[in-house]
Amino acid sequence: MTPLACPGDDERARQLLLRTLALALPEGALLHDSEALRPYECDGLTAYRRLPLAVALPQTEAQVAEVLRICHRLGVPVVARGAGTGLSGGAMPHPQGVLLSLARLNRILEIDPLAQVARVQPGVRNLAVSEAAACHGLYYAPDPSSQIACSIGGNIAENAGGVHCLKYGLTLHNLLGLRAVTMDGNIIEVGGAGLDAPGYDLLALLTGSEGMLAVITEARLRLRPAPQVARCLLATFDSEVAAATAVAAILEAGLIPAGLEMMDQAAIRAVEGFAQAGYPLDAQAILLCEADGNAAEVEDEIARMRAVLQHCGADRIQESRDEAQRRRFWAGRKAAFPAAGRLSPDYYCMDGTIPRKRLGEMLAAIHEMEKRYGLRCLNVFHAGDGNLHPLILFDGAQAGELARAEAFGAEILAHSVRLGGTITGEHGVGIEKIDQMCLQFSDAEREVFAALKLAFDPAGLLNPGKLIPTLNRCAEFGHMHVHGGQLPHPDLPRF
Repeated sequence: MTPLACPGDDERARQLLLRTLALALPEGALLHDSEALRPYECDGLTAYRRLPLAVALPQTEAQVAEVLRICHRLGVPVVARGAGTGLSGGAMPHPQGVLLSLARLNRILEIDPLAQVARVQPGVRNLAVSEAAACHGLYYAPDPSSQIACSIGGNIAENAGGVHCLKYGLTLHNLLGLRAVTMDGNIIEVGGAGLDAPGYDLLALLTGSEGMLAVITEARLRLRPAPQVARCLLATFDSEVAAATAVAAILEAGLIPAGLEMMDQAAIRAVEGFAQAGYPLDAQAILLCEADGNAAEVEDEIARMRAVLQHCGADRIQESRDEAQRRRFWAGRKAAFPAAGRLSPDYYCMDGTIPRKRLGEMLAAIHEMEKRYGLRCLNVFHAGDGNLHPLILFDGAQAGELARAEAFGAEILAHSVRLGGTITGEHGVGIEKIDQMCLQFSDAEREVFAALKLAFDPAGLLNPGKLIPTLNRCAEFGHMHVHGGQLPHPDLPRF
């Protein structure tokens, strides 16, 4: 069959693709009318949108494999998509390709309470795993803020974390094995039933690869016993520097909280108006510090954390009096993104990571950037691992505000690298941070990434255009970074 180098330019080739896919999928599982495609034009990074050629909605692994075989044979790009809650444009469709939705692969296949393992399909919601395991006294630890909606497949693609990742790790640390389909339709298995597996660590390679190496069709997740007791401290500070110092001091004291989160005053006020979590509006910064385990462990850890917080100048320390209040404290933190949406027509959520001891420096730098760019920014942090989530507020309907928000975000990421950090913690690179790859990685490192991509997907058809920027574009970006300004994302229509 003749490869479709550019199916959108050839109506006969497009019709051939649609007919072939229709034969491989159940009725109603192939969308190609523009209105039906509209919900798939972007993920959670809504500033950039474009329609795919078609959307495939397979219900089984075999159908996923057949869609990939067809597209591989015809030379058609494929972008895999989960729940669409990603914030870096990783699921941005290809205008001449197929968007492969895994939403209908949404079954929990097995929960083994003795082995403390769950086998799930990629479309299963994050929170649904813990809900299904709760009757066995187990839960799934990674808990992104979007856990009520985000899917396990998307979590794996981005190596998502959450507010409890400091103690329990990111998705990778709670993952035992995967089944996946390569672009040519071959099914592979990586990892295994235990914590280690023979051979190269392909499980770690696929986790966080953003759908560029293979399409996940099944995951074996590590479950954990639900803690007997969990209690949370809400500590207020009269300065952001004091709160940041307390973060470092808690960890230096040998404590590993189940959760350690920080919010600045702008974020506190936005969240409290939205979620009524009980946050004090006069605080310049708050820390949420959680201990979990058996009753004796929690009692000891809470006392030690309280002592460190007092030593670091906490104004007030409030301990959750019951489970309902503990959940309310965390519900406020997890409501930061929707709270930002209540304040502004649009917001741009960044995702850099810096050494914990430099949190205060980063906040000072962000406040200075707010003045220069004329845009407000709410700051929430996975403080325990230095993962920043600044929320830049803007109005896309106002000329130039999106460009200013992009430049603001790019400067935050550049400063993260200067402080010894990285351009992403858990949201991924996608289209959002493609140019910042030039700041983080050398030419030689990016060539290694390209070689890995080539080994899995020689034709470059899986999620194309999101691997690495070209050397020319890196040179351009270096010039712009030195002399000021921000390169526009190539060929991406704005809203």
